[in-house]
Amino acid sequence: MVPARKMIGALAGIVLLVSACSTGASPSASTGAATEAPPASVAPATEAPAACAADANLAAAQAAGVLSKGPHGEDPSEASSVTLTDEELAKVKDMKATAAIVMHYGGDDWSAAQIAGLTKRFGELGIEIVATTDANFVPATQVSNIETVLAKNPSIIVSIPTDPVATKDAYLKAAAQGVKLVFMDNVPNDMVVGRDYVSVVSADNRGNGVVSAHLAAKAMNCEGTIGLIYHEADFFVTRDRYEGFKDTITKDYPSITIIDEKGVTGSDFAGQSQAAANAMLTKTPDLKAIWAVWDVPSEGVIAAARASNRMDLIIATEDLGKNVAIQLAKDELIKGLGAQRPFDQGVTEATLGAYGLLGKTAPTYVALSALAVSHANVLQAWQDVYHVEAPAEVKDSYKP
Repeated sequence: MVPARKMIGALAGIVLLVSACSTGASPSASTGAATEAPPASVAPATEAPAACAADANLAAAQAAGVLSKGPHGEDPSEASSVTLTDEELAKVKDMKATAAIVMHYGGDDWSAAQIAGLTKRFGELGIEIVATTDANFVPATQVSNIETVLAKNPSIIVSIPTDPVATKDAYLKAAAQGVKLVFMDNVPNDMVVGRDYVSVVSADNRGNGVVSAHLAAKAMNCEGTIGLIYHEADFFVTRDRYEGFKDTITKDYPSITIIDEKGVTGSDFAGQSQAAANAMLTKTPDLKAIWAVWDVPSEGVIAAARASNRMDLIIATEDLGKNVAIQLAKDELIKGLGAQRPFDQGVTEATLGAYGLLGKTAPTYVALSALAVSHANVLQAWQDVYHVEAPAEVKDSYKP
């Protein structure tokens, strides 16, 4: 992960993916299983905090707005600024354009919501979707998917690159063919906005990491030990949320000690994360909390906690998938997360595709604000993220 199958708001929607790096040293791309990061630099806590200021810190983070910059340091634009006039809408419909959706990974609720938002908006624009592909987080597969899609001559491709280096040439070929490219979260190397692609849309992933850190700290009463499971790949968004989480714990919570960090990569994120969490819990039996980089890896942490009979373990994560939503509804292992807004991202990406067709100047980087989710607001958060009511399994699990 996703995660790449999260960003990124009002206090009820207090974060979301999209690659991991620690303060002062970036985890590098790898093809191995769960790997151990260098020892964390946070000094062990010796005294409990006089008072836990997590609620106040969370409110301040929300008031600060979008915290992420774009892949090349771009300032964020609001999704609400991406609009079409009635005249522009009519012009797009008359074009009878087509589009393809080239995903990095399709095995999670985030990807499904992105595709749902894209499908809805492309339908409103009169743009036919001619292909939707899933690379299962394998760059070579995604390159092949792009080649296959290009044979269909789409007017627009909306995509999230699995690897900014390995996929670059395929996307440049698409741009040279005249395809209007809109990216989710990540941008291939050496591509220039306005020339090679229209824009990139993301959650506020740093903001998601920040709010997740404050929610974790609140659940920990601002003290204790925590382990981190990050995405060990050159993936901009998951790195951004990891840095946001770690930097916030380090700066704001001196009585919380980060004592272990492990990276996951490939495609079996739940399995690798379970192995990583098992190792952490074996090494430190009284470990108080674990953070995982998105919901699928956190499901592995849940499995490890159950296997170790550690139902008191505090787990924090990013992205509001169904399984973690059930845990939040039950008020069990998952205590807080930062959610992206993937449906709204999809709507925005489709509209930016229309910008490309019209030759309309687009913002270079669009970010949607972070949404902090806890037990208290999980049902409303599901509605905000997916634009539908929470599934019966989530609603039936809720304990007031």
